Parts: sequence; structure tokens; C-alpha cells
Amino acid sequence: MLHRTRGIVLSYIKYRETSIIVRVFTEAFGMQSYIVNSVRSAKSRGKMALYQPLGLLDLVVYHKNGKDLQRISEAKFAYGYSSIPFNPVKTGIGIFLTEMLSKTLREESENEGLYDFVHQAMVIFDHLETNISNFHLQFLMKCSGYLGFEPQSAEGFIEELGEHGVHFSTLEAERAIISDLMNKPLGDEITLSSQLRRDVLSHIIKFYQIHVSGLNEIKSLEVLKEVLR
Repeated sequence: MLHRTRGIVLSYIKYRETSIIVRVFTEAFGMQSYIVNSVRSAKSRGKMALYQPLGLLDLVVYHKNGKDLQRISEAKFAYGYSSIPFNPVKTGIGIFLTEMLSKTLREESENEGLYDFVHQAMVIFDHLETNISNFHLQFLMKCSGYLGFEPQSAEGFIEELGEHGVHFSTLEAERAIISDLMNKPLGDEITLSSQLRRDVLSHIIKFYQIHVSGLNEIKSLEVLKEVLR
């Protein structure tokens, strides 16, 4: 049967000569993999742009429960980015968030609240002209609530990490930052030094690793470090 759903592209791999297999976090079905035929052929110029990571799409898909690979009947942009692909800092942050989402979103069931959060967060990020450098920290702290492991408070975050052997060199400063990340709206100004930003990110990743099995090395961290020097 054909179904309409929104989707967020996370990655794709080449398949045979002209096709791809694309992983999409969908509003209706959670994480899904789709075969897209002939999208890399000479006659399909421009169609690959639809399947770049973090693309926000409106889709018509064939869906059969229990099937590993589904198919896309129609795809178009639900929202076209105006800055993320062209701003090096936003691009670097986007690469990092794509990897975190790819390694965290594994369920194959509907999670409308989580989908809406990620979709709207990407639109907000695209519109941001200031306060860009801490967006990924805000995103991850707020996303943890939709994933089911949000800390009750900054104190709870710090206590849980302490139980897993994490040392805090600037405890009070980090407590205040975590509280701001949890409570301020996405895109609001949060002031912190480059070193504190790195420390907080390291601790947020550790927090995710505690709650998400198999979340090990984050390869895009080096890209993030380069763009946020």
C-alpha cells in the first residue's frame, strides 16, 4: 500500500550502477531503508539532491511491515535549506548531528513527537544567524527527552555521570550550562568558552553512551573541532 509521510534523510549508500539505498527517519514508520532506483543515472540529474543528509522530505512510500527494504514512489522537499549547506560551521554541526541521529534512532516504530522535534529543530537551525556554535549541545540535551532518558535536572545529569566515573573540572559552571541547555529555547544565546563547550559536549556524548547501547566512536567529532575552533 502507498502511504504519505514526512522523512528526514540520514544517509545513503550506492546500490548497483544507478540506484541507492537511503536511510530515512520517517514520521509514520520510524527508521526505514528505501531502494531508490535510477537516481544516479544521467537522466536523473538533480534528484540526488533530495537524498543528502538531513534533507527534509515529503514522501509517498510503499510500506510492508517486517520488510527490510521499502520503496519510494514520490519524493519532494518539505523544506529547502537556505544556509546549512553553505555555512561551514552549520555544515560541520549538521554532519555531527547526522551521525548522532544515525547511531541513536534505531526504532522501526512511529514516534511523532521525536520526528516533530528533529524536523522543527533543523528548520530553526537553518534560520539562525547568531548563537550557532552551541546549537548541537542544546539539540542533544532536548532530544534526550524524546528518546526517553532526559535527566530531571542539571544536578541529575551531573550525578549520573559521576556514578560512571566522569570528572568535572568546572562543576558549578557546567551545572549552570546544562540547566540553560535544558531550559532555554533552541537558538537562544548561551555563553561559554571553547574549552567548556568541548568539555560539555564530551559529557553529553558520555551521557548518550550510557543510555544508547553500541554508541561508541563518533567519527565526525574531528570535523566539529575544526569548524568550532
